[in-house]
Amino acid sequence: MIDPVTFSIIRHRLFRVVDEAVITLKNVSGSAITNEGHDLMVSLYRADGSLLMGGVGFLHHLTSAAEACKSIIRRFRGDIHAGDVFLLNDPYTAALHTSDVYLVAPIHYRGELVAWSACFVHVYDIGATNPGGFCPDAENIYTEGFSSPGIRLVEKGEINRAVMDTFLNMVRSPDMVALDMNSMIACNNVARERMLALIEKYGFETVDETCKTLIVRSEEKLRARLRELPDGQWQSRQYLSVKDEVCRVKLTMTKQDDTLTFDFSGSSEQSRYAINCTKWASLGGLFAPLFPLLCYDITWNEGVISPITMIAPEGTIVNCMRPAPVSVATVGAIQSVNNAACTTIGKMLSASEKYAGEATAVWHANHFAVFLFGQNQHNKLAIGILTETFAGAGGARAWADGIEVGGEIPNPISRMANVETVEYTFPIRYLYRRRLKDSGGPGRYRGGVGMELSFVPHDAPDGGMHYVVSGKGSKFPMSEGLAGGYPGSPNAYMWIKNNEAQAGNGENATHADTTETEQQVVDWGVFPLMGKDALYVRWNGGGGYGDPLLRPAEDVARDVRDGLASQEFAERAYGIVIDPGTGESDPALTQKKRAGLMLDRKSGAQAATAGNAQVNCKHCSGNPAGSDGNWKESAALQETPLQSLGGPYASGGEVMLRSFSCPNCGVLLDTETAMQGDPYLNDRILIRR
Repeated sequence: MIDPVTFSIIRHRLFRVVDEAVITLKNVSGSAITNEGHDLMVSLYRADGSLLMGGVGFLHHLTSAAEACKSIIRRFRGDIHAGDVFLLNDPYTAALHTSDVYLVAPIHYRGELVAWSACFVHVYDIGATNPGGFCPDAENIYTEGFSSPGIRLVEKGEINRAVMDTFLNMVRSPDMVALDMNSMIACNNVARERMLALIEKYGFETVDETCKTLIVRSEEKLRARLRELPDGQWQSRQYLSVKDEVCRVKLTMTKQDDTLTFDFSGSSEQSRYAINCTKWASLGGLFAPLFPLLCYDITWNEGVISPITMIAPEGTIVNCMRPAPVSVATVGAIQSVNNAACTTIGKMLSASEKYAGEATAVWHANHFAVFLFGQNQHNKLAIGILTETFAGAGGARAWADGIEVGGEIPNPISRMANVETVEYTFPIRYLYRRRLKDSGGPGRYRGGVGMELSFVPHDAPDGGMHYVVSGKGSKFPMSEGLAGGYPGSPNAYMWIKNNEAQAGNGENATHADTTETEQQVVDWGVFPLMGKDALYVRWNGGGGYGDPLLRPAEDVARDVRDGLASQEFAERAYGIVIDPGTGESDPALTQKKRAGLMLDRKSGAQAATAGNAQVNCKHCSGNPAGSDGNWKESAALQETPLQSLGGPYASGGEVMLRSFSCPNCGVLLDTETAMQGDPYLNDRILIRR
């Protein structure tokens, strides 16, 4: 039995092993997506490949890298040596997409395999059809770049030059990709050295016992937390829009005693476009929000994985079959899995008295994957993603507004590069980069706002560059609200042709007044940025929490004064009438406006029926709906076009905002974004007998 002090010291040393390896990775890499955007992951694994210590970065990769280690063990059994490093980036084996290259390394002590370290970065280029790795043109996995189910890159401490040279021969910028690879080799070397130093100091038996205990305790703590939460079933739905195709990711999460089951039955069949993901990617996608939301005080390891079950039918967008294209998976189906899991977990937490304060609406829900490529002002080939996509927007909490430009839950250390870094790397000049007014999801607590940016070519040898746009489209909002909160605004992308660029920072410019000619919506494909053209991008705000009509008038007025909301949006979304002279709310007009909106909600409500699944209104203590079916059929329903909110919501396409209110008091209990004809989401609390 290990003593508590030694256990605590070793546990913290394991964290430190990961931290030092991350620092090494960032310091060696020359890619902004790695050392600025933090699109990376480093973790430790047991000798059998099971997760021991999950590190920071994109949390989707913790479970996928575990499968990568296990796959290497199966493939190279009996032929794994000290000092080896293996490369794996095949999405149908373990990786998320081909651009996410995993390097996994065994750690031997006195000749015995005792652990693994694993890391990944999104490499500078992977030789795919489109530069940078996201391939809207891909029709199958074969055009998405170099792909390996496992190959030995370093053998007994020596780089296999034939393997490395073959890999670098496949990419557009071998020097930068070589830096990516060397950074990961160095990262694994540091992890191995620090791990062996720890074993030497405390002895293998003591360290091994600590590792076993860590996993056992993590499982015990998560199962205990789950038993404190209500049993029930919660649903979420995400829409992905690519060209003429609309796909759905549907999730039903069931909590029973000390287990959670995530069932993606009902999701769309796999797409002909590259937004699909494999089952390992979906598994990582659902754990990415689960780790920080349910296990914020629990070590992320195999013990956390044990109580969780995932059902993902084969041939669907969340478990596609080879050779379906998957290069856009990380900003496609995987992120939709993130969002859906975040919503269902948030609903479960909201239903708990003890843990309601931990609930959050969805944060940054729609990465915009814009890759620039071409000759830069230094006459070098430049390829890279706009790291602003990592800036995100915080979802509202059960007790506070979301954080403006607040990152995202699946990557606790994400950030965007400085404007100067981007302008040094690419031949462009920013017109502006700023917070996006009216983008935060309305609610009692408002979602954090996103941002908007615009730039033009500048000092480009070829007269400009090209860019690749991919993701989940711009028709649907994806930062879902919670407990009656509205979703954050959708993304938008605009090619502004023959733009006459504004001088200076464009402080008073908008995407509409920087143009004198044609604007074209672009959200999938490869496009030029030449001459006086401009690219305009805006991204979603976070989801709101609670009924917007319950938000204090002074908070809405402050948002208007701070430039986070317009007067028109304050009236439409919150029922707050702002006096233009004082900048404060008009009490009489506001009371009249809100009373009218509340009255409209209660019209047409149906009577509730009794049953063993119920929804209680926290605002009037009534039981507005209770049945074995869907409680929403007895609630007061309003369906309005999302576009009616105006502002950045105007790109919402045919999506409807469904609002479900208590028929007794009119307060919002839930909202959904849906296409007409899609069934209501069904959430149920199960009474324990």
